[in-house]
Amino acid sequence: MTDHPSPFCEAQRRKSGRSASQNPASALRGRRVLVTGADGFIGSHVVERLVADGADVRALCCYNSNGSYGWLDELPDVRAAADLRLGDVRDAGSVEAAVDGCEIVLHLAALIAIPYSYDAPRSYVDTNVTGTLNVLEAVKRTGATRLVHTSTSEVYGTPDVVPITEDHPLRGQSPYSASKIAADKLCEAWACSFGTPVVVLRPFNTFGPRQSARAVITTVLSQLLAGRTEIRLGSTAPRRDFTYVTDTVDGFVRAATAALEPGTVVQLGTGTTVSIGELVERAAKALDVDVTVVEDEQRLRPERSEVMVLLSDPRRARELLGWKPSVSLDEGLARTAAWLAARPGAIDPDRYQT
Repeated sequence: MTDHPSPFCEAQRRKSGRSASQNPASALRGRRVLVTGADGFIGSHVVERLVADGADVRALCCYNSNGSYGWLDELPDVRAAADLRLGDVRDAGSVEAAVDGCEIVLHLAALIAIPYSYDAPRSYVDTNVTGTLNVLEAVKRTGATRLVHTSTSEVYGTPDVVPITEDHPLRGQSPYSASKIAADKLCEAWACSFGTPVVVLRPFNTFGPRQSARAVITTVLSQLLAGRTEIRLGSTAPRRDFTYVTDTVDGFVRAATAALEPGTVVQLGTGTTVSIGELVERAAKALDVDVTVVEDEQRLRPERSEVMVLLSDPRRARELLGWKPSVSLDEGLARTAAWLAARPGAIDPDRYQT
């Protein structure tokens, strides 16, 4: 499987790439924008940015018996400015009700934890595949003018060549990545079959405040801030392309209004990588501490499932979105550490196993 669209979609993509988007963030002012997965890490940052930009924001959060809106609960000013709704992307009815009346849909709702996907693959298909199908169908029926679907660099698997371009073959090396490939391909099919105005945004490894405790940067920083001098990780050899969350959010804002044809795929990454071992060293330097890494078998992926390097080619994002990252890895680590340090009750260094 490759990420090459049909000849029609490829012609449309070339047409859309003639000039970079010049739309400022203010292009969203007053426009009704739905964010699915608004309660999550990136989704809450997207909602926060859209509210600041003056958009009319509708936030779809995962229904729960506590009536919680996830990270949005910690942003009272944002909550007050947004239309908050509880629902489930697996339910077509609640998705259509959320999409109805919205001009732009930013679809971020997904199950993302790779380790859990080995244990519960059907839940990833239900949420990531069926959920995306529900969003596509709702956009097609209600007439929204732009759907931005969130992909992931994990769809590439261990790449044949680096840096990775958007046209690199896709390879499902985990149930999670397979579910995201399926979702991406549904977007391609709806663009080519129905002209659904969907574009696929493919972030590499986003990090920053509010990220899950299971993510590697949060895992490292939480253990260091808790005073650990010996931290437990999986393999330290894989290399990743890390993007700070506000830069990823800027990519979503730009993709929401950029002159892109249906089916366009754009990845967001810095074009640089560090190994997990190097990442630990830089995190320790940011906190001015010494550290030793101990390999934890519980965090190791199955051998054939491990992705050894993910390195983006950011040229298309520059050309089509006018996007480039502005926060360095070291600055992002410092900001994330400061956020965690201000939340001592939330630092649980033993949650890295989840």
